[in-house]
Amino acid sequence: MTITVNGESRSVADGLDITGLVAELGLTPDGIAVAVDHTVVPRGRWQGRTLDDGAQVEIVTAMQGG
Repeated sequence: MTITVNGESRSVADGLDITGLVAELGLTPDGIAVAVDHTVVPRGRWQGRTLDDGAQVEIVTAMQGG
């Protein structure tokens, strides 16, 4: 299936959940937030929150600095 991650189209396996997507992207879950179809998904719900074909996913990384 095809989803959009941060504005870029990406092919992923059917049934992929957010935890799997984060791992597939080589990210660690610390310091990131994920929204699916414009709704922030709490980290405690990433596992088991499967992505649908055409989902719009935004991943934001916290940065330190001033």
